[in-house]
Amino acid sequence: MKYICLGYIEPNKFQDMSEVERNAMLDECFGYDDLLRSNGHFTAGEALQGPETATTLRWKNGGVAVTDGPYAETKEQLGGILVLEARDLNHAIQLISKHPGVRAGPFEIRPAADLGELVRESARRRAGEAPGA
Repeated sequence: MKYICLGYIEPNKFQDMSEVERNAMLDECFGYDDLLRSNGHFTAGEALQGPETATTLRWKNGGVAVTDGPYAETKEQLGGILVLEARDLNHAIQLISKHPGVRAGPFEIRPAADLGELVRESARRRAGEAPGA
């Protein structure tokens, strides 16, 4: 089963580290990612640029409103995502609890939603097919 792991980082966490500490932390994180990959658990992952580069789209007054920044009601900012393959939620928790990145901020783990059937139904509707065809 796939789990989406959202890694958050405390503001200035890396900036407040010395270069040696920062490099050690990154090396640990990337090393653990390599271990997850070699064991078939790391499906995908990407780091994100800082929140100052974010753009947020919202539906407002019948149209899309575009604003700068994430405007989250939290001190931590989303730092990256990791797509994890695990047997179940407990297995995902075990795997991520060993990730060195947890020391930089919290991780949120959610099961990935399987939208396959919804996508197929939508494709049939858009093609004008009868339901269940």
